[in-house]
Amino acid sequence: MRRATIKGIAEAAGVSTATVDRALNGRAGVSAANRHRVLSAARDLGYLPSEGMVILPSRPARLEFFIPFDRNAFMRDVIDSITDFASTLPLVDTCRVVPLDGIGPEALLPALDQVSLQTDGVGIITTDHPRTRDAVTALCHAGVRVVTLASDVTGTPRSAYVGVDNRAAGRTAAQVMGMAAGHLRGDVAVFLGSGAFHGHREREAGFREVMAQRYPEFKLLPAIETEENSDRSYRMTTRLLDRTEALRGIYCIGAGREGIVRALHEGGEGARPFVVMHDLTESSAAWLAQDRIDAVIDQNARMVGEQAVIRLLGSIAASTPLLPFKNIEPRIIVRENLPGGTQREGHSA
Repeated sequence: MRRATIKGIAEAAGVSTATVDRALNGRAGVSAANRHRVLSAARDLGYLPSEGMVILPSRPARLEFFIPFDRNAFMRDVIDSITDFASTLPLVDTCRVVPLDGIGPEALLPALDQVSLQTDGVGIITTDHPRTRDAVTALCHAGVRVVTLASDVTGTPRSAYVGVDNRAAGRTAAQVMGMAAGHLRGDVAVFLGSGAFHGHREREAGFREVMAQRYPEFKLLPAIETEENSDRSYRMTTRLLDRTEALRGIYCIGAGREGIVRALHEGGEGARPFVVMHDLTESSAAWLAQDRIDAVIDQNARMVGEQAVIRLLGSIAASTPLLPFKNIEPRIIVRENLPGGTQREGHSA
C-alpha cells in the first residue's frame, strides 16, 4: 500500500493541507473538531509524517502526567490543556494526570513507583535533584518515554523538554524591566519559587545577566525564595517594603505571586515598583487589568500541555527516544494586549 500523504489526509478529513500540518505538529490555530478529523484520517490511512515532523505511534498510547498543582494556577491550566487536548486525539488511549503534594523528589518518587506497566509515556514537572534525575533515568531505561514540562531535569535520557528557554525568558523580563524604569536608580527585588527548579535558576541567571550588562544603575537584591507559597511571599514583600527606600522593581520568577500583589496593594499610596511576573493565568490577567502589575512573560500553558502530549506520542513512535529540540517562544503580555476572556478574577497564583 502506498504511503499516505499530507494531501491525502487533507482530502479524507475535508480540511486544508495547512490545517493538517498544524494538527500533526500540535500547533495553534486548529479547532478540536478539525484536530480530531485530521488525526482520525491519519490513523485510518496508516500515516507516519515525513522528515522534520512528529512521527505518530501506530497504536493508541497510554500516557501519565505527574504535576504539582495545589497552589499554582499555571499548573492547573497546564493540566486542563493536557486533559482537554488528549481527549480529542484518537492516538491517546488513556491519559491520567496524577497530582503531586510537593515539587521535589519526596513527592515524585512514590508516585512514579505506581506507574502502570501498560504506560507508554510519562510527563513530569519537578525539581532538578539527584534523586529525581536517577528516577527519570531508571524510568527511561525501563522503556518508558519521558518528557519534562516547564522546567527541565538535566543530565537524563528524557525524550524532550516542553516549555520556553527559561534563560531567554529571564533576559526578556530584564529587558522589559530596564526599559520601563528608564533613568531611575534604585533597588530591584527578585522572587523565585524554588532554586531547586532548573527553570527558575535559568530565569534568574538570564535576568541578572541583562540587568548587569545593560542597566548597571540598578542594584539587584539577593533572591528571595517564596517556596511557591503566597503567605510567605506576602510576609517577605511586606518586610522588603519596610526596609527598602528606593525599590524600583520586583521580578517574580515562580508562584507565590498573590502574596506580592497583596502586600503591594496594602502598602498604601505612592508609586509602587514596576512588577514583572511569569505565566498568564486568570489571576495575573486580572492584576494586569487592575494595574497591580505591569508585565507578564508567558509560556502559554495551553501550548505547553498540547505540545507535551504531541511530543510524548512522537517519542513513543520514534526509533530513538530523543526528539529534535524546539522551545515554545515566550510572549510579553501587558494590559493593552491581554487576550480576550482573561481579564477577570480567578485562581490563586
